[in-house]
Amino acid sequence: MIPMRSPLLPVAVAIAALVGLPVASVLTHLFAGGTGETWQHLAATVLPEYVGNTLWLCLGVGLGTALVGVGTAWLTAMHRFPGQAVFEWALVLPLAVPAYVLAYVYTDLLQFVGPVQTWLRETFGWSKADYWFPEVRSLGGAVAMFVCTLYAYVYLLARAAFLERASGMLEAARMLGVGPWASFFRVSLPLARPAIVVGVSLALMETLADYGTVAYFAVQTFTTGIYRAWFSLGDRIAAAQLAASLLGCVILLVLLEKLSRGRARFHNTTGRSRPLAGHTLTGWKGALATLACLLPLTAGFLLPAALLLKMALAEGDAQFGQRFLILARNSFTVAGVTAAVAVLLALVLAYSVRLARRSQPGWPSLLARGLNRLVGLGYAVPGSVIAVGVLIPVTRLDNWLAAQWQVWFGANPGLLLTGGIAALVYAYLVRFLAVALQTVDASLGKITPSMDDAARSLGLSQGLTLARVHAPLLKGSLLTAGLLVFVDVMKELPATLVMRPFNFDTLATQTYTLAADERLAEASTAALAIVAVGILPLIAISRQIARSRR
Repeated sequence: MIPMRSPLLPVAVAIAALVGLPVASVLTHLFAGGTGETWQHLAATVLPEYVGNTLWLCLGVGLGTALVGVGTAWLTAMHRFPGQAVFEWALVLPLAVPAYVLAYVYTDLLQFVGPVQTWLRETFGWSKADYWFPEVRSLGGAVAMFVCTLYAYVYLLARAAFLERASGMLEAARMLGVGPWASFFRVSLPLARPAIVVGVSLALMETLADYGTVAYFAVQTFTTGIYRAWFSLGDRIAAAQLAASLLGCVILLVLLEKLSRGRARFHNTTGRSRPLAGHTLTGWKGALATLACLLPLTAGFLLPAALLLKMALAEGDAQFGQRFLILARNSFTVAGVTAAVAVLLALVLAYSVRLARRSQPGWPSLLARGLNRLVGLGYAVPGSVIAVGVLIPVTRLDNWLAAQWQVWFGANPGLLLTGGIAALVYAYLVRFLAVALQTVDASLGKITPSMDDAARSLGLSQGLTLARVHAPLLKGSLLTAGLLVFVDVMKELPATLVMRPFNFDTLATQTYTLAADERLAEASTAALAIVAVGILPLIAISRQIARSRR
């Protein structure tokens, strides 16, 4: 191996420091003074409700996503039934529909003046007092919205785990006389436990990060409390303390996921890895399996997409013309800039680890890997927490820059960072850089180190080796990473609501604003655009799932 130094390590340290700054800013206000009256008011009035609703949300979403995700994953991975080849990739499509869009669609469908209850009253001649109908704008309704879209996280990871364990161990269990149900509960489910727990944890993190759904359903959680403290009460320290409390919930969730494994190990010790022939379900069993997969797909994607399309074509946004183009331009601008910068930073971080491992295997290598893990935690932090953490230091920097500009040039430039999209893009990077980093790092790890040695022996520098050898091999992964970040930014609502400049709206904020004004039909146009963009990365994932069986 040709020895190399890693000049990218200081750059990686700087990137990790910038990404960790918002979280550190929030944590420094956890025990800050000066908010006694506001905090006492929150503790005496709404804080217990925040805690209770957040816990119930996590419990309901955790159980619901685990049940639906594991059930559909087991059916599509280990059985053959009518429609199975379609369901194995189509069941990820609900991830394209944000939970707050589902909330708007089902409210329009199931409210008292909606088509469902109107049809019931007209068909049976009922009045309001003659029947009971579940209230969609409630805590239970919020749980249902999250389950309908977030179960796909559990489905993806659990299905992959079932397929990986599908050969030797299950065949051994069957040879010992263990039936299909017993092998599921005693072999497959325990071995897939880490994947299932990770999937549920991802779903719970998305639940804790949500603002649009809980705000529209009037369910008071930590996220709505942060927004209220920042804008309604005007107390930034109280908002930061609430954000720190929410961050503590996320950290606790991550630690519980790690501790739940204990000393258990989940290695595949068999050398047989060929796929196991699935059990064929016919008759009423096959019909039940088809129905079990069709229900979450319909509730999470088919029905909402059809209703959005119908409302958009029938009524849609009254300002669909130039106004919609401006919204789309704003959304695509911030999403495109964030995606490009995120891919570049992810490539720097991943390549710094590769160089450090080969040139400095001691503490520099450990530092580089630790920095990547620190950056990876950003995805677990809710957007509202990041927004608060970004605004506090960036606003101070903005004021300092304005004062210095006034001294140097004799003119007031205004807010250079928070007055434009720079601070907003920074918040997005803190939130979604981990998505790009994981994709790039996984692909870079598949490139054999011998290619580096061969390039170096031919006289190529580290930069030329990256440009001429690694970059062409990473082209597909870089595009995938950029696309994933692009879609995540398009859907992000809490950080956008807090961080956006004045008179700067996106498709997500337009959808939320119109829905909050009960203009659900008009909100359908922007919501449908978000869903359409969200389908793009899922097409690639679906194709990969479809090829996994082969």
